[in-house]
Amino acid sequence: MGKYNITEKKEKEARYRTLVSPKLMDEMKERILDIIVMQKKYKDKDYSAKKLAEDLGTNTRYISAVVNVRFHMNYTSFVNKFRIEEAMTILVDRRYQDLRIEEVSDMVGFSNRQSFYASFYKLMNMTPREYRQQHLNLHPGERAKAKKKA
Repeated sequence: MGKYNITEKKEKEARYRTLVSPKLMDEMKERILDIIVMQKKYKDKDYSAKKLAEDLGTNTRYISAVVNVRFHMNYTSFVNKFRIEEAMTILVDRRYQDLRIEEVSDMVGFSNRQSFYASFYKLMNMTPREYRQQHLNLHPGERAKAKKKA
């Protein structure tokens, strides 16, 4: 068990995953990427698998099947991956060095600090604050300022 109560999930074989044809999965994969990544819906705290299914004219079981089979993760992990990637960029961008970690979390679509920290730690094996300190080559005076903000 460790930091942030992250537990490994056992792989389950859901029957509905085999109900979607490989061709349809590929088409849905591209449409999902377009909506989540290109349209940056991952930044929307309220954009759920249900809303994605509605936008694609399908149901959440198909969304779940495609994300599981094509991306090897669940919907929440899929969306959080893009949020974390953007947060990593913001955290090391000098233009945003005055932002608090909570502000970065909010900018990328997390609804609370705890889920941001847990997701970040799960993906990067360090906290957002540790990541920022490790990757921002701050001057000694700026390092003290960054510690106060985090």
